[in-house]
Amino acid sequence: MNLNQLFSHLPIPLTNLQQIFYNLTAAELVEHTLRLGQGQLADNGALVVSTGEFTGRSPKDKYVVLDSQTESVVWWGDINHPYPSDKFEQLLARVSAYLQQKTVYVRDCLAGADPRYQIKIRVLNENPWQNLFVYNLFIRPTAEQLREFVPDFTILAVPGFRATPEIDGTRQHNFTIIDFSRKIILIGGSAYTGEIKKGIFTVLNYLLPLKGVLPMHCSANIGKDEQVAIFFGLSGTGKTTLSADPNRFLIGDDEHGWTDSGIFNFEGGCYAKCIDLSQEKEPQIWQAIKSGTLLENTTFYPGTRTVNFHDKSVTENTRAAYPIYYIPNAVEPSIAGTPKNIFFLTADAFGVLPPIARLTAGQAMYYFISGYTAKVAGTEAGVIEPQPTFSACFGQAFLPLPPTRYAQLLGAKLKQFNTRVWLVNTGWTGGPYGVGNRISLQYTRAIISAALEGKLENVSYYKDPIFGLAVPESVPNVPAEILKPKDTWLDPVAYDAQAAKLSQYFNQNFEKFAAFADAETKAAAPVWV
Repeated sequence: MNLNQLFSHLPIPLTNLQQIFYNLTAAELVEHTLRLGQGQLADNGALVVSTGEFTGRSPKDKYVVLDSQTESVVWWGDINHPYPSDKFEQLLARVSAYLQQKTVYVRDCLAGADPRYQIKIRVLNENPWQNLFVYNLFIRPTAEQLREFVPDFTILAVPGFRATPEIDGTRQHNFTIIDFSRKIILIGGSAYTGEIKKGIFTVLNYLLPLKGVLPMHCSANIGKDEQVAIFFGLSGTGKTTLSADPNRFLIGDDEHGWTDSGIFNFEGGCYAKCIDLSQEKEPQIWQAIKSGTLLENTTFYPGTRTVNFHDKSVTENTRAAYPIYYIPNAVEPSIAGTPKNIFFLTADAFGVLPPIARLTAGQAMYYFISGYTAKVAGTEAGVIEPQPTFSACFGQAFLPLPPTRYAQLLGAKLKQFNTRVWLVNTGWTGGPYGVGNRISLQYTRAIISAALEGKLENVSYYKDPIFGLAVPESVPNVPAEILKPKDTWLDPVAYDAQAAKLSQYFNQNFEKFAAFADAETKAAAPVWV
């Protein structure tokens, strides 16, 4: 490829770059990072870097360009902040001027394992370790695919460029702006690599529903019997942990699409949270942290190069980015059939929801559009008791279209394929956070296994009087007493008060969707008598 033509498709001049490193290998990117003093090698071979000021995404600084294409389509508001098209043109020119005579790292890659829905991506990074992230997380094209590579979307990730709000119209100096018409994602002022990953996820969430494909913020795996399982869940609910099952094959840990013929992974790698990571609890992720893996914002034990995965001094959002083939039982290409079971994971810090419940179609729609989990005391300043968190479709921050659009697609898929949906609480039992105990991972794994193996099809169920959920009265290898949350509390009156509080939170959150929901979905709302 003629490197001078790499960015000829952009509406800005980007030809005076000092040096372009194109599609370097992982080893070369590690070498560049070390030579520039931007990272260190751990004793397990992983590259450890700091993302600097930002150790997570900045949702308030994410924008979508407002123009004739997006004006009447995008879900505008707290999630998708409008950005003027003319301002974007000006900002793009300022970024171009900033990049003149700079060294950059460019990579061509793919998103979407199903060739029918695949998009081509060209990424420009200032830092070599960010380009390593791109190599690890996206799908790596073959030599033949690279020969005639024309990008569908271009990402310019330029953390050294800081916006001036008075000039650029941003909230502060960092920004992520998606222009669906120009097919550009512009990222500045932040080196957090998750902005790159989720920028493309947002693009796919915009494009795929138009083709009848449901984009999903979920992990997925497949058994030896070829039965596919999907796991939805917000951060901290166990989505990555539970999908990395040594007895099943990993399809992907975060983003998938559901077509008329099955599901496919959007990515070619994993971006696993690694706070408190241990070989005992998550052996597959532990073993994937090796040469070529990128570790973000972790620290070392003093005087060593051994990573201290328990250290939260930089952030709780420590991450490991590695290619999917680092997981020994990963499926490549990451394509599989129609899911037979779907699990909605929630870490209920109120201690109210049962460890597992079988959902009707209406309940599945209700809990999908609710996207519930809970923050626990101490995780954020001022949080002294459990706080509910609702994220529509378990990925509200990445939805450019109204959530009801995705919910309707899910409902259609469930009815078409008769897929079983389960609500699984990986949170607390015997009381709320601080009083009760976290449900054992061993029990949760046994619950998931029982559902996957069909062992919950012929057992007795009871109906939860508040949430209307069908809860099994017995699960193999799980104590029967934890299946009835109220019975695990020493104070039944206190349980009733917590259940009433949580049901009210659900109903308050659902009010904004009620006008667009059908009768079956509305009927699934909890009722406190």
